[in-house]
Amino acid sequence: MIDKATGPKLKWLWLAALVIAIDLGTKAMASAMLTYGDPVPVMPMFNLTLLHNTGAAFSFLARADGWQRWFFVVLGLVVSVVLVNWLRKLQPHETWTAVAIALILGGALGNVYDRVVHGYVVDFLHFYWQDWHFPAFNLADTAITIGAGMMILDIFRKSANGGDAEKE
Repeated sequence: MIDKATGPKLKWLWLAALVIAIDLGTKAMASAMLTYGDPVPVMPMFNLTLLHNTGAAFSFLARADGWQRWFFVVLGLVVSVVLVNWLRKLQPHETWTAVAIALILGGALGNVYDRVVHGYVVDFLHFYWQDWHFPAFNLADTAITIGAGMMILDIFRKSANGGDAEKE
């Protein structure tokens, strides 16, 4: 049981662990079942396509000389420490923010694991429209995006309510 002195919202670390487990599990399945670069149509506008990203979002710095691997590992770990500290300092009523932080934390650590173990992030979710292809991504990226979206939405909720939206 987490007491008030250590942060009541640390209980949400289970969600970060769940994101990591699902992310790593789906990446392992994609790596085992898909051939690199060979799209497998699932439905119109969506394929499963195994790709390896040595860069960041949208393959940013993917063509660098290799230093980016450890840069993104360190960055992911620093961000994770900041997120855990933020989570620890949340008030009991700040559940929305706690969920958002846990999603971002789980996604960040899922991708950090890939960089440390493989040297790249495993991506396999591939959306497209006609000849336009959105960069492939994974469930860690999805969790990060949802968590960030929740935080942005919370900013608007708080400003519309003139303060803390979660107390309303």
